[in-house]
Amino acid sequence: MQYIEIYSTQQCPFCVRAKALLNAKGLEYREIDVSADHQIMQHMVKRSGLRTVPQIFIDGESVGGYEQLSRLASSGELG
Repeated sequence: MQYIEIYSTQQCPFCVRAKALLNAKGLEYREIDVSADHQIMQHMVKRSGLRTVPQIFIDGESVGGYEQLSRLASSGELG
């Protein structure tokens, strides 16, 4: 089973889409809300090199945001 982490905010429409896609696939994930904690945001930036959300990691590897996650799902590489 894949270990999935998603850095997100509550107001981000791409975050909502990414979580909906993961839920539709029946995949469990750990959501990390960066909106209220500057240190967590900095940790996300350090891991991914990017300040945009969502930032998604599968088994510790950065896969990018919603568009990249969607491509993985379409190609059958997700779940």
